[in-house]
Amino acid sequence: MVEERMGLCWSYTKDQFDNLEKHTQWGIEYVDKYTKFVKERSEIEISYAKQIRNLSKKYQPKKNSKEEEESKYTFCRAFLTSLNELNDYAGQHEVIAENLTSQIITDLTRYLQELKAERKSHFHDGRKAQQQLESSWKQLESCKKKFERDCKEADRAQQHFERMDADINVTKADVEKARQQAQVRHQMAADSKNDYHSYLQKFNQEQHEHYYTVIPNIFQNLQDMEEKRIERLGVCMKTFAEVDRQVLPIVGKCLDGMTSAAEGIEPKTDSNQVVESYKSGFEPPGDVEFEDYGQAMKRTVSENSLSNSRESKEKPAGKSKSKLWPFIKNKNKGSVPEDFSHLPPEQRRKKLQGKIDELKKDIQKEMDQRDALTKMKDVYVKNPQMGDPASVDPRLAEIAMNIEKLQSEEQKFENWLAEVEERMPSKSETHRKSVIYETQNSTVSNNCAQDRESPDGSYTEEQSAETQVKAVANRTSCAPESDDEFDELETIGTCKALYTFEGQNEGTISVTEGELLYVIEEDKGDGWTRVRRNEEEEGYVPTSYIEVLLETNAKGPNKPENNVSWLI
Repeated sequence: MVEERMGLCWSYTKDQFDNLEKHTQWGIEYVDKYTKFVKERSEIEISYAKQIRNLSKKYQPKKNSKEEEESKYTFCRAFLTSLNELNDYAGQHEVIAENLTSQIITDLTRYLQELKAERKSHFHDGRKAQQQLESSWKQLESCKKKFERDCKEADRAQQHFERMDADINVTKADVEKARQQAQVRHQMAADSKNDYHSYLQKFNQEQHEHYYTVIPNIFQNLQDMEEKRIERLGVCMKTFAEVDRQVLPIVGKCLDGMTSAAEGIEPKTDSNQVVESYKSGFEPPGDVEFEDYGQAMKRTVSENSLSNSRESKEKPAGKSKSKLWPFIKNKNKGSVPEDFSHLPPEQRRKKLQGKIDELKKDIQKEMDQRDALTKMKDVYVKNPQMGDPASVDPRLAEIAMNIEKLQSEEQKFENWLAEVEERMPSKSETHRKSVIYETQNSTVSNNCAQDRESPDGSYTEEQSAETQVKAVANRTSCAPESDDEFDELETIGTCKALYTFEGQNEGTISVTEGELLYVIEEDKGDGWTRVRRNEEEEGYVPTSYIEVLLETNAKGPNKPENNVSWLI
């Protein structure tokens, strides 16, 4: 009965240990499962942030392209701001991934190792206590069997002695021997009984301690371990939510920045920018006059009649030239050179300076990132549990290469800028040319006005032939004052090309450095001067590319050497 009860107790205890082993193993696997879940979430955040950054980078304005010019429009600037805010938004997802790794994944990975070791220790103690109890039970059973055996032997020895004592045929010596044997057996039985009793008390004490102290303590430790595991999971789940909550204010600022950029779009300003960019500065042509071939033309002795007579002689029918518009783009125009050599000197200087400023901003940005990563690396060195310092080195090396590349680009553009500034005329020379230009222009205008008018302010048919000849001569040195600007113009001065200009737009003319040309129409304030090379070749060149000298006695397009005084 006792054996059956002990077997049931041990079986029950063993079953409980098996159940606890399965449950605690499942708990460890659940922690590992949650750790893998957080890892996958972190990887998703990193992948999402990378895709967002690539998307932002893909739509960033490209350098040395037309998209650079788009920055003057408010909607383009708003889109650029949205891209930058989106890049910062991606950075917050990287922060989420980093915090998940440092605050949950790393912590749970370390805790899993500790949990496995603690569980192993508790079950080892339980098995050890079970083995000790079983060992004591075996010793008790051994003592019990020995006591039973000795008792049986003592009974047999006693019965043998009684039979020998009752038998009259047995000698007295044999009876005495049987009596002594019986006494020895009884003594052995008594000793076995004492041993059995002693072991029984010891076993009962160990069993009581096992079931009321050792096993409950082990079960309590396992229960505490389970409660700590569940509590740690709860903390990690709370941290999982807090990691997202911490970046919400910054994410909100990014979204606010996008909203503000969108609200800052000004349609009227952008449309005005388009008008300013594409307006030519030229007035549209006037109405075409009706030519009546049905009646004879009456000629009067005036400037207009002289001019028309002269033009009819000089220009055959159907060969009159229209004024060319310098801002009509040529479809065959090539790509914009990197050094902006297609622009006039002042515009080229501004473009190069703007490019240098952009490169400086990029260099400063890279330096700021380098400083931030250096600080992060110092933190990792001081606190290795937060991250590996070596993981920052590849990014630092990449930033160093970027800085070196940007500095090389900056030096290249600075060299081009220095070259442009050396070739540009000084302010004193520009001022002196402007004064001479204005003085000569005033002289030409005055002469033209004086020679056109008669003393009483009108033209009459009684003008002498000498006056008519003088009027014709003066018109060769005056800018045409007629409303029809599309007729062929007379030369009003000469000019020298300071730089080579490739006339790629329709209405412009190509010139080479040092070439001598005739000025047939001065700069009207739009930065272009109309020049002529020969009777059939004329067009516009940038005023900043030439050195102009207006003359009061220009002789026409035959001899560019006549009366030329260069301001060199």
